[in-house]
Amino acid sequence: MNLYKIYPFSTVANRCPRCREGKIFVSDKAFAKNSTLMHEHCTVCHQPTEIEVGFYYGTGYVSYALTVALTVATFVAWKVLIGLSFAIDDNRIFYWLGSNILLLIVLQPILMRLSRSLWLSWFVQYEPDWKNKPLTEPERVNKDQFANW
Repeated sequence: MNLYKIYPFSTVANRCPRCREGKIFVSDKAFAKNSTLMHEHCTVCHQPTEIEVGFYYGTGYVSYALTVALTVATFVAWKVLIGLSFAIDDNRIFYWLGSNILLLIVLQPILMRLSRSLWLSWFVQYEPDWKNKPLTEPERVNKDQFANW
């Protein structure tokens, strides 16, 4: 069985939410230049990746939630494994803070791509029979307004 057909795997692998086969990003590497550059349509089922103008503005909220979850997870792991003390002469809280900031900076490209993939998957439904059901053009796509900021 193809793992990309299962929702969490397809989203983490940055696959199209409609067919779960096509790649939504041009580059497979999160740390490459222009790593957030997306295909205009899915390479397999031709699902548009930008449903309307400014569609990906909401990914800021998703990215924020992911970074908060990661920060809480690192805080809990640090507290369990190393321990925390708020005494004046103990700097372990600052070591955690510095390592958490460094981790978030390093993982920023991955979190950006994941937030876009999650956002798109919340608005485009999976269609298991996508080959036999033709795609209709989304009603809110206005090609004249793309890149018109």
